[in-house]
Amino acid sequence: MKPQHLFELVLLAALWGGSFLFMRYAAPAFGAVALIWLRVAIASLCLAPLLLLRGQGAVLREHAGAIAVMGVFNSALPFVLIAWATLSITAGLASILNATVPIFAALIGALWLGDRLGASRMLGLAVGFTGVLMLAADKADFKPGGSGWAIVAMLVATFSYGFAANLTKRQLGGVPALVNAAGSQIISAIVLAPLAYWFWPAQMPGGLAWLAVLALGVGCTALAYLLFFRLVTHVGASRTVTVTFLIPLFGVLWGSVFLGEALKAGMLVGGAVVVLGTALATGVLKAPGRR
Repeated sequence: MKPQHLFELVLLAALWGGSFLFMRYAAPAFGAVALIWLRVAIASLCLAPLLLLRGQGAVLREHAGAIAVMGVFNSALPFVLIAWATLSITAGLASILNATVPIFAALIGALWLGDRLGASRMLGLAVGFTGVLMLAADKADFKPGGSGWAIVAMLVATFSYGFAANLTKRQLGGVPALVNAAGSQIISAIVLAPLAYWFWPAQMPGGLAWLAVLALGVGCTALAYLLFFRLVTHVGASRTVTVTFLIPLFGVLWGSVFLGEALKAGMLVGGAVVVLGTALATGVLKAPGRR
């Protein structure tokens, strides 16, 4: 991997890791639904003109049905769930739980599409879910005001991402990446608009909250998508997916530096187990073979 592409990979991880920071900061002011509508609407305004400039509007219309379903499960639903979860859990923990996306994607691919899971990937699934259980045992509290349902929401969100990844593979494999990215944000903005109107905050949020929303929509969504698809084109999907292992590092770092979130040993150990399981489940690491 060239230094330029390595820099872009780290920048992508920093942006996606930062999304948990900005959601944790802005969600209390806007609420989960209004915040995410603003996020996807801003991203749509950034990506739609680029889509039209490349003459790919007809491709979007041709695959509108499948892209609509993908947009709901890849953006609207998981974004709202994650934003709601950050009202109760730290940005660092949210970013670690987000690393389970490839685990759910591998499991759903095996059950739905018949993808073959070798011994190493099966071990990765088991190790990854063990890490989730460790984090849940350390953090989950289903009493009023506890974080238990927030952890459940995070896992439902990552399951939704995994489903969307397999849906894209099955029905949108030949569609240009920019069409999928822009289409998913446009559909999400349309779907969430009525809910955002209903749940719009009674009191107008302050300037810093609006800056967090702009950073979330422009940097962590529109720019991040462009970086992601550029990397897929230049270095391949298998190398680009390694961003999954860097995102929790930045999520924990940003949360600690800017929000003063405490780093506990249980969260670090559980997070390391989740990342190890993800590396095995995606094939980045392989378990030692039998003699």
